[in-house]
Amino acid sequence: MAFNFGATAGAGAANPTGAFGGFGTTTTTAAPAFSFSAPTNTGTSGLFGATQNKGFGFGTSFGTGTGTGLGSGLGTGLGFGGFGTQQQQTTLGSGLFSQPAQTPAQSNQLINTASALSAPTLLGDERDAILAKWNQLQAFWGTGKGYFNNNIAPVEFTQENPFCRFKAVGYSLMPNNKDEDGFVVLVFNRKETDIRSQQQQLVESLHKILGGNQTLTVNVEGVKTMPDDQTEVIIYVVERSPNGTSRRVPATTLYAHFEQANIKSSLQQLGVTLSMARTELSPAQVKQLLQNPPAGVDPIIWEQAKVDNPDPDKLIPVPMVGFKELLRRLKVQDQMTKQHQTRLDIISEDISELQKNQTTTMAKIAQYKRKLMALSHRTLQVLIKQEIQRKSGYAIQADEEQLRVQLDTIQCELNAPTQFKGRLNELMSQIRMQNHFGAVRAEERYYIDADLLREIKQHLKQQQEGLSHLISIIKDDLEDIKLIEHGLNESIPIRGGVFS
Repeated sequence: MAFNFGATAGAGAANPTGAFGGFGTTTTTAAPAFSFSAPTNTGTSGLFGATQNKGFGFGTSFGTGTGTGLGSGLGTGLGFGGFGTQQQQTTLGSGLFSQPAQTPAQSNQLINTASALSAPTLLGDERDAILAKWNQLQAFWGTGKGYFNNNIAPVEFTQENPFCRFKAVGYSLMPNNKDEDGFVVLVFNRKETDIRSQQQQLVESLHKILGGNQTLTVNVEGVKTMPDDQTEVIIYVVERSPNGTSRRVPATTLYAHFEQANIKSSLQQLGVTLSMARTELSPAQVKQLLQNPPAGVDPIIWEQAKVDNPDPDKLIPVPMVGFKELLRRLKVQDQMTKQHQTRLDIISEDISELQKNQTTTMAKIAQYKRKLMALSHRTLQVLIKQEIQRKSGYAIQADEEQLRVQLDTIQCELNAPTQFKGRLNELMSQIRMQNHFGAVRAEERYYIDADLLREIKQHLKQQQEGLSHLISIIKDDLEDIKLIEHGLNESIPIRGGVFS
């Protein structure tokens, strides 16, 4: 019951049975383990030994076909039409990136198309001119049959014919994944929520399809929604060797295995409608692809599309043929727009949360500053008392005398009516007015240090005592003035009597 992806060293009869039906032709009767590594036996055609690259994909929007060449498989996979309608080939030179040489059947097809559009001989009268115009209209539309001769079958007009007018050239992003990354895309005909809820069961099913070998681990790289309730799942397989090392199975190797008939049917039972290897194009492949216009695309338009490419290093021109292709691309763009909007909403929520956290943090910082100020004052008071006790019994030193003079100067400046004391009185008046009219908001509270409040009260008390003293002096002066006035009034009649 050995399970091999290639041929192993040794000779013997071919294994008629296996755990998975075999991934290639083996020449041994038993194998100790499942292996993705290159076989040591030559002449094998197994999947994970010396294999042919049967497919090429550009990711989700780069392949809906399972062809072996880029000609028609990539065309429909790109979602923008085909890069050719020629027979698919497995060789690079004649089928993968280039159009094959024209066969006699293709030459006859071109001749018949030209006859149907320009000079049909079906009726033999002036009605053939009307038929030619009708055939031209069908060719421009890309559908219908063109009758031109009673003895020759009509020409089938498709959207790939060079006269079809509903064509355009767009651009798609080229993948940048290496073959060693092992990324293979599976498109499921199921919703993303169903895939995510049953992701573990999906991984186990894929592991069983790979034979259930314990040395293999199926990993999901990403899940993305696609139009028409489809979901793209990117997977890769890790193979662990007995010595403890591990490696990823190459993407082309894993894709070739999925393209086998029995494996493909198993994937279809899981809901897989498309599988492709997500690998990058080599510079030679890109060059050859750009040199050959897709079938039905005017070479002049293709050359202009290459010139107008906004980013030739990352984007590649692809044809869009027909309204269905345009609608499919519109759906993909709408889906991506929704994903971008969802991501923007998430970012907006994160920013709002950060702003709330910033406001809370700023409030805490202000509170900690007030606490620091209070602790600083308390520490200063402790230091003052400690210094007084330490210096008790000692004579005042010169530097202490200078400090005392400076403090007296500062105290005089503070007690000056036109300096800080006046400003402080003004502030106290404003605070009383705000408290009286309720202008202070509930969330804004002002705190005054207890020592400062005590000093303010002491200062105000001294001011009150000074004003009381001034009032008493003024009253005494007024009494003295009244007494003087009374004495003057009494002395005036006495002097008048003496002089008389």
